[in-house]
Amino acid sequence: MANSSKKIKIAVIGCGSIGTGAHTENYAKNPNVELKYFCDIIPERADEMVGKHDGKAIYDYKEILDDPELDAVSVCTHNDMHAPISIDFMRAGKDVLCEKPAARTLPEALEMQRVAKETGRLLSIGVVNRFGAYNNLVKKMIEDGELGEVFHVYASFRAHRGIPGIGGDFTNKAISGGGALIDWGVHYLDLILYCCGEPKPITVSGEAFCKLGRDIKNYTYLSMWADRTKAVEGVYDVDDSVTGIVRTSGPTISFNGAWAQNIGEKEAFIDFMGDKGGIRLQYCNEFVYYTAMDGGLVKREIELPKSDFYQIEIDSFVDSVITRVPNQAEINRTIQASKIIDGVYRSSELHKEVEV
Repeated sequence: MANSSKKIKIAVIGCGSIGTGAHTENYAKNPNVELKYFCDIIPERADEMVGKHDGKAIYDYKEILDDPELDAVSVCTHNDMHAPISIDFMRAGKDVLCEKPAARTLPEALEMQRVAKETGRLLSIGVVNRFGAYNNLVKKMIEDGELGEVFHVYASFRAHRGIPGIGGDFTNKAISGGGALIDWGVHYLDLILYCCGEPKPITVSGEAFCKLGRDIKNYTYLSMWADRTKAVEGVYDVDDSVTGIVRTSGPTISFNGAWAQNIGEKEAFIDFMGDKGGIRLQYCNEFVYYTAMDGGLVKREIELPKSDFYQIEIDSFVDSVITRVPNQAEINRTIQASKIIDGVYRSSELHKEVEV
């Protein structure tokens, strides 16, 4: 962690679960940070953060755009506000860490990328898995040739009945941009690209299904992430399951994902398949390496000390603000996942393969 002669002044825009837990709490642990503002359109959320961390509560982010002391912001709002808020702050001379996905749509993400280049500001996207110890070891093993040629990667991110906040912002395409793919799939796709050396996506074929959540009133579940945001009279027009195949300049990527499926099993893993070895990586967890040696088959389980992805991500962003060196989550590296997601949704609408 770099040392700064002055503390970096940060504003957290959006004081929901991600903004308060993953961002605020970890900024508070960084000795180079002063949390100056908390912003939320629900006043009591911003007020609560001030009660815990000092700083000032505001309810409209535009009030602080011109504060010359403010160095950087975390954008932790719903997807539809990622682009406008990030762009406004970059044009005001502030660096930005924007939660995933980069934006609701690919054109919005591309505009964010363009403004970052135009203004010279740092723009990192909250694809936190790029900072995980297991994930970085997988990346190193691939780079070191331990898997040989990685020709195919398969990802499964599936849950039995896991639709978040049904009827609320998560399931309203105009706000979220999509469902299971853009919410969960973005992490898996971005992590695959990261571990495999950022191959260029070429074509995509996919299908996205809106099935289990359409009848909101009769959707049956045991527990729900973002339960407080559900709305029985709300909107459900996003994908609750998705499948696809991506051809890249490197490995072919295939995936199956579901917020909700009528199979009572949960899967959260990525298989990296090479001609010398393979890895099954459990999402946010350990992995197993498989190979052949001396006429026998080898299975090696890898366990590392636990690490806090979000703390590492926040510390890395703060270091970038101090040193002016972009980190591994900067927009030029993470935009490819947005291109794939856009391709899957276009392919699903057209029912044919599309170019990325």
